[in-house]
Amino acid sequence: MRLSNLADYAVVTMSAAARHCGGGRTSAAELASETGLPVPTVQKVVSKLSAAGLLRSTRGAGGGLQLARPAAAISVADIVEAVEGPIALAACVSGDDCAVEQNCAVKPHWPVVNAALRGALADISLVQLARAETHEQEVV
Repeated sequence: MRLSNLADYAVVTMSAAARHCGGGRTSAAELASETGLPVPTVQKVVSKLSAAGLLRSTRGAGGGLQLARPAAAISVADIVEAVEGPIALAACVSGDDCAVEQNCAVKPHWPVVNAALRGALADISLVQLARAETHEQEVV
């Protein structure tokens, strides 16, 4: 299983935004510069994260982007779901067509697997990600 590029970029962008906590607002251009991502990509990610209630955008003088809630209250699961939708390893769980559904003995177990995966991602807070990146930068 791999995250889409957009979900990966969302996690990277939110980690950069978390490092601005308490330091005022930031901009998509500044986040792009800090992460090395293209500005249009960061703008697209910021739009999705804002729509999901993870980032707050303020217009005008002194405006910019900031986390919509404390970094400790935002998990990797929240970020991934903001971009990808509900976390599910198998499409059949979300009601999509399945060619072998009639004979599938695994389908009843997918919700348990999906819940475990979501739980693992929910246990990783944005604070941990922001600290891990900062620590790696200090070590190098």
